[in-house]
Amino acid sequence: MLQVVSEWFWWDRIWLPVNLTWSDLEDKEGRVYAKVSHLYVTILYSMAFLIMRYLFERRIATPIAVSCGIKDKVQQKASHSPILERYFCDHSRNPAQSDIDGLSKKCSCTRRQVERWFRRRRNQDRPGLQRKFREACWRFVFYLSAFIGGLIALYDKPWLYDTREVWIGFPKQQSMLDSQYWYYILEMSFYWSLLFSVAFDIKRKDFKEQIIHHFATLILLAFSWCANYIRIGTLVMIIHDASDVLLESAKLFNYAKWERTCNIIFILFAIVFMVTRLIIFPFWLIHCAWVYPVVSYPPFFGYYFFNVMLLVLQLLHIFWACLILRMVKKFLFGNLTQDERSDNEEEDAEHHTTEEDGGHPKVKNGSRAGTSH
Repeated sequence: MLQVVSEWFWWDRIWLPVNLTWSDLEDKEGRVYAKVSHLYVTILYSMAFLIMRYLFERRIATPIAVSCGIKDKVQQKASHSPILERYFCDHSRNPAQSDIDGLSKKCSCTRRQVERWFRRRRNQDRPGLQRKFREACWRFVFYLSAFIGGLIALYDKPWLYDTREVWIGFPKQQSMLDSQYWYYILEMSFYWSLLFSVAFDIKRKDFKEQIIHHFATLILLAFSWCANYIRIGTLVMIIHDASDVLLESAKLFNYAKWERTCNIIFILFAIVFMVTRLIIFPFWLIHCAWVYPVVSYPPFFGYYFFNVMLLVLQLLHIFWACLILRMVKKFLFGNLTQDERSDNEEEDAEHHTTEEDGGHPKVKNGSRAGTSH
C-alpha cells in the first residue's frame, strides 16, 4: 500500500512537464539538481535554530532589553479561587454577564469582583514587554541576515531583473547553485522552527493566519525545490524578507519607547509591504509563474498547484494589508500606540468600594497598561 501511494505521489506527470521524467533531473554533465533527500536536513537545522534562539534571547536580547530600559509591568495577581479558575480554563476567558451573575453567587462575591478577577487573570497570561522584545529581536536578526544573504545570492543573477529568465532552460538546463542551496535550506529550517515553537510563542489575533502562512510557505518551498522551481522560489523569499526586516525593527523601537523612530520605520514598512506584497508579488511573480511556463510546456498539475499556493499567500497579504492600513489610519488621524494583531492588556480599574463590595478596602483607579506591540 505504501509503495503504491509513493509511486502515485512521485508520478512524473504530477511534478514535471510532459515528456520529462525524474531521470532528466539526475546529476550529470556538470549539472547538479535539488533532491528530496536534501530537505530532511531542514528538520535538524530547525532544532539548531531553536537552540540558537534560546541562547540568543537570554544572552544577547535580554541584556539589550535591560539596557534600553524595557521592563515588565508588575501585574496584580488574581486571588485564589478554584471555581473561577476552573471556569476560566474549561469554559471561557471572557464570561457573559449571565455567567458572571451565576459565578458571583457560587463564590459569594459581587459581580464587580468577578469581573475584576477575570480581568487580572487574563492579564496574567499576557506576555511582558521583555518577552516581546526578545522574540522580535531574534526575528529581526534572522530576517536581516536572510535578506542580505538573498541579495548576495541574487544581485548578479539575470532573473532578478528579468522574470522571463526564470524559465530559460527550465528545468533540465537549470543547475542548482551553492548559494541557492543554502538560501533555501536556511529559510525552510527557520520556518520549521517557527512552526515548532508556535506552542510557546506569543499568540496574536492573526494566529490562525500565521499558521496557514507557515504551512503554505513550507509547502511552496518544498514543492519548488523538488520540481526545480528554485529561481522563482528565491524571488518569493527575498521580497518577503524585505518587509519583515522593517516590521520587526519597528516593533523593537516601539518596545523601547523610541516613538519617532518607530513611526518612521513603520511608515517605511507599510510602503515596502504594499509595493512588494501587493504589486511586485502578484504582477511580477504570480504573472511570471502563470504566463511564462506555458510558452514552453503545456499546463500540468504542478503548474496549477504552485500557482494556487502563490494565490493563498496573496490572500494572506491582502488580509495583513488591511490591518496595516488600519494602523496607518490611526497614525495619520490619531495615535498609533499598538499593533492591530496584538492582544492588548486590559485596564485594571478598581473604583472606590461600597457596601456592595463586601467591605473590601478602598482602592484608587488603576493606571492604563503599557501599550502592546
